[in-house]
Amino acid sequence: MARRGVGTWVREGVWEIPLRRYTALLVAAALVAGLVFAVRVLLHEDRSCGPGVARPEGSDECVGVATGPYDFGQPRLRDVVGAIGRENDRLKPGSYVTVAVLLPYTSTSPTSLNDIRHQLQGAYLAQYQANHGSNGERPQIRLVLANPGATGAYWRRTVEQLTAMTTSGDRLRAVAGVGQSTNAAKLAVGELTRHRIPVVGSSITADDLANGQQGKDPFPGLARVAPTNTDEARALASFAKVSAGRALLVYDKPGDPYTRTLQQSFAALIKGSPYEPQPFTPPGDRTEEGTTANTFRQITHLVCDTSRGTDTILFAGRHTQLRQFINALGGRGCQDRRFTVLTGDEASYLTHEKDLDRGALRHNLSVRYTSLAHPDTWLRATERTGGSAADFTALRRLLADADREPVGPIGTAALDDGQLIIGYDALRLAVHGIREAVPSGGSVPALGDVGLQWPQVKGSLRVDGASGWICLDVHGNPYDKAVPVVELTPQGGSHFVRIAWPEGKPPGKECLPPS
Repeated sequence: MARRGVGTWVREGVWEIPLRRYTALLVAAALVAGLVFAVRVLLHEDRSCGPGVARPEGSDECVGVATGPYDFGQPRLRDVVGAIGRENDRLKPGSYVTVAVLLPYTSTSPTSLNDIRHQLQGAYLAQYQANHGSNGERPQIRLVLANPGATGAYWRRTVEQLTAMTTSGDRLRAVAGVGQSTNAAKLAVGELTRHRIPVVGSSITADDLANGQQGKDPFPGLARVAPTNTDEARALASFAKVSAGRALLVYDKPGDPYTRTLQQSFAALIKGSPYEPQPFTPPGDRTEEGTTANTFRQITHLVCDTSRGTDTILFAGRHTQLRQFINALGGRGCQDRRFTVLTGDEASYLTHEKDLDRGALRHNLSVRYTSLAHPDTWLRATERTGGSAADFTALRRLLADADREPVGPIGTAALDDGQLIIGYDALRLAVHGIREAVPSGGSVPALGDVGLQWPQVKGSLRVDGASGWICLDVHGNPYDKAVPVVELTPQGGSHFVRIAWPEGKPPGKECLPPS
């Protein structure tokens, strides 16, 4: 056997043995790394829900902007979401702009979900009308659903998605809806308008979620189809002849944008009242029950302690607390005395509320409120300005067609809570602004030009809404908008009482706001 030379031993001892060891270590490390990566991939939770929608870390809510037909796990939205999807699929690339309907689609409140469904149905009917019944006007309208979360907690990530859609092929040109006047909604609207995205509020009524207060416009590009709380209170006062000596104020403390401005408006109506306003403190999420029912039981005792000349209770609170208060009043000790509760448009949520004690309304108790819209407003009205039966009938015909294809089906619809009507009008106003902003010879408006159209929506350029004329002042607020006064009925549903006007009378036929 030949002896190995010294050189061979050196190569093997110095280089080859360590090299094999290092190679083995590298292979082992690579195998471990690959195994770790594979485990991570296998264990990684896919947090996507659908195109544009995902669950944030630590949350089970699906939030974001659904760019496909996604119903956010809400069966009651399935039909209308399907109808929107079919209409969107029909649009040709390059022929449309996008409008997002911003609402809390993952709400867990059945009452809120009914209103969301109705608003979305109204928005879809306006989309269908714009694309099929406007003599070929362009651009066509694509709808997407934007969900900031049940309480609006994820408004920022949703707004970021919407902002990115303004420069993509989506060509987002407006956001409609918004929903309730909450702190989260206020922040979302502020950020959207900071990015020059036009916003059309459907049911927001808070004075501090509007332009023109103290002459300032903190939300450039914001328009609304609903009156402010101040205008609603003025209309209610002109209808009910509220006086300081005969009314007691019950209010949400510390409140939110809706309840605070409603409280302030009511307090101004009864300035000098002999009775101290009675506060209640609800949970942060005002759709929850909390312990306010106990507080309301105590307040009913104070209601009975007032002088017999007191017959009006002004309530500045959300619908869950209003329902609790009505139920408590049903068991008050002074049922021989008649009281009328006057409140804002939140009461419309109780139109189909199963937990409301309708029996309370049979014991000398009336609940009247300023609705955003009501189907009987124009069918019974004698006013010749401010709105018309013809404008509302156009929506009713469209709704009748929505029971079947090609328009529908869109699911169970209702008009008496006003939400479908106001959702329809908000989208129609958005379409009006978009199409008026299209430059001569062009087909798509610049983003910033849409919001510049709001000050011109008046006179012959008004929008003839199903809820009444939409004539905007220079701040984007509706001028002297018709306010239906509606009453909850013991049998269920609501009863139209009368139209009231913030200015005390209907607008002139020109519908031009004064300076």
